[in-house]
Amino acid sequence: MAEPLVSNVSDTALWVAAYRAMESGRADALFKDPLAYRVAGERGRATAAAAPRLIRKGWSIVTRTKLIDDLVMATVRGGCDRVLNLAAGMDTRPYRLPLPASLRWIEADLPGIVDEKERLLAGEQPACALARERVDLADGAARAAFLGRTLGDGRETLVITEGLLGYLDAQVVAALARDLAAAAGRRWWILDLFSPGALRRIKGMRGHMAAPMLGFAPPEGVSFFESLGWRAREVQAIIRAAVRFRRAPLRLYPLALLPDPDPRRLGKAVWFGVIRFERA
Repeated sequence: MAEPLVSNVSDTALWVAAYRAMESGRADALFKDPLAYRVAGERGRATAAAAPRLIRKGWSIVTRTKLIDDLVMATVRGGCDRVLNLAAGMDTRPYRLPLPASLRWIEADLPGIVDEKERLLAGEQPACALARERVDLADGAARAAFLGRTLGDGRETLVITEGLLGYLDAQVVAALARDLAAAAGRRWWILDLFSPGALRRIKGMRGHMAAPMLGFAPPEGVSFFESLGWRAREVQAIIRAAVRFRRAPLRLYPLALLPDPDPRRLGKAVWFGVIRFERA
């Protein structure tokens, strides 16, 4: 039996990179990622080609990437002097965004992913000071030790968990939120979030290779995090943004005409978005 294209969460990093490469090749690209094709590799491109028709062009991933790009740059301009990218996968923002050289950027992921990324990007020059750490973020003790070591100096830090939380248990997400909120210094957090209705749609989508691994989609939406020491500053719906960027499938355009659900009472709504939090 052939090995599945997506057998663990790490494989999704290659899948996402393949969509960034596809977007970068467009004449009207929302962003340019010259390294995406390399880091996606044959496996990432094969995964993208085998995806269900509704998501095959990666419109939601492309939109999420653009929204987070813009929020990262806005946060850096607002005084952030360090970025901590958890489960960074094959993200290449330190190389492709116009970041100040004084910014410190730290990536954290599993040892195998970090080793492969360093091999693929050897010789490339990031725009800012870049470091990578090998850590299993699902291990509570290892995560706490890493965050204590990394955030203990109280610098103004932006944390990114792009594409991570959906694969974690609610208890692990809550523990991570508490750990991040407890650290000294000013803190921002950019994450993406599904509603329970969106998660049901994804799990019901035939051929969606990552669906079995997804599980975190709190019905209370952003208030899940607000009860743990965070305040939502920007909430952006991905479908609405994808229509604005002209990336959404035509069948989804009517959804952008409807009002967005209350992000604190997502209930049965089909919604997924990007949120920037600030520590309360």
